[in-house]
Amino acid sequence: MPITADCHLHSSFSGDSETPMEEMILQGIDLGLSRMCFTEHNDFDYPAAADEPADLFELNADACLYDLLTLREKYADRIEIRFGLELGLQPHLTRQNAAFVKAHDYDFVIASSHVCHGKDPYYPSFYENRTQEEAYREYFESILENLRAYSNFDVYGHLDYVVRYGPKKDAGYAYEVYHDIFDAILTRLIDMEKGIELNTAGLARGMREPNPCAGVLKRYRELGGEIVTVGSDAHSPSQIAFGFDRASDILKDCGFRYYTTFEKRSPSFHKL
Repeated sequence: MPITADCHLHSSFSGDSETPMEEMILQGIDLGLSRMCFTEHNDFDYPAAADEPADLFELNADACLYDLLTLREKYADRIEIRFGLELGLQPHLTRQNAAFVKAHDYDFVIASSHVCHGKDPYYPSFYENRTQEEAYREYFESILENLRAYSNFDVYGHLDYVVRYGPKKDAGYAYEVYHDIFDAILTRLIDMEKGIELNTAGLARGMREPNPCAGVLKRYRELGGEIVTVGSDAHSPSQIAFGFDRASDILKDCGFRYYTTFEKRSPSFHKL
């Protein structure tokens, strides 16, 4: 397996996982990973369902860090464990997110869009009374809004997250259909010296391509982008490092020679 670092992982410290961190680590060791970065969710002002707690995706970072440091020491001779964060962006949360990130010394911060103008595209209501293309375009345009408002992160996660949940998923979807807004997003990220991630969760869900699709990855590289991390977005042990062999091939086909990891917010590049 040419990619031995999974840089997008969740445990029971995230509102949508029940797996203890140690179980995730043991599976990573069994798979031969050299490092794992736990990027637990923090999404302020998440539109939780009526039967969910309002703070479903608000992270207890102190408790998470305590466990992580304990397990980092316990398994230090077998694997590197890094302290990350997946930060949900919305423009009105800029100050709140900035304070949250500043409060701890993270190794790695993923910026993600889980909420678009008050709605999570995970739910069917996001797509009601309009075409799938209209819904997807609104989501992509909201990413650009976030990039104009916030900058303290390292990579933008699963840029086409919305495609996992649309009525037709990736049918009819391609970089070319949304090239104008994607080019604006990618140019902005490169100007900000930020990276993107190749997220294999779409592959685990049976989709044809990862998030984002190969067309977006290739265009990022054509525009001069070099920073690309790889993450499974695993919420359970069975998902860890899913599709990493294919991810390596996709990155090479898109023109990348290296993938990236972060420690203390500083990038390192590893040959594919």
